[in-house]
Amino acid sequence: MTMPVNALSSALQQMQSMAAQAAGGTSQAAPEGSGAATAGGFASALKASLDKISGDQKTAIGESQAFELGSSNVSLNDVMVDMQKANVGFQFGLQVRNKLVAAYNEISQMAV
Repeated sequence: MTMPVNALSSALQQMQSMAAQAAGGTSQAAPEGSGAATAGGFASALKASLDKISGDQKTAIGESQAFELGSSNVSLNDVMVDMQKANVGFQFGLQVRNKLVAAYNEISQMAV
């Protein structure tokens, strides 16, 4: 079962907003092309990972729909493998988000 990565993207935007507030900036997240977002490349790497997870999910859903419609060039094996790839990618993204939230909470408690 695949789930959208909107929750991960939303969490990333919230963390960027909180980081900007903590740094004394505005409550808006830094623009994607700004130096803050690309300084270490972490934000762009995270976005690329989220895009890859989303793409894998869309591919798996497309193949499963093609299989359900009886397409002769899609086998059940391919559908199952792609669904598992999408699921593993989503679970990985979810664990990364959980670690980022935990790290943010730990850092924010240090400042108090």
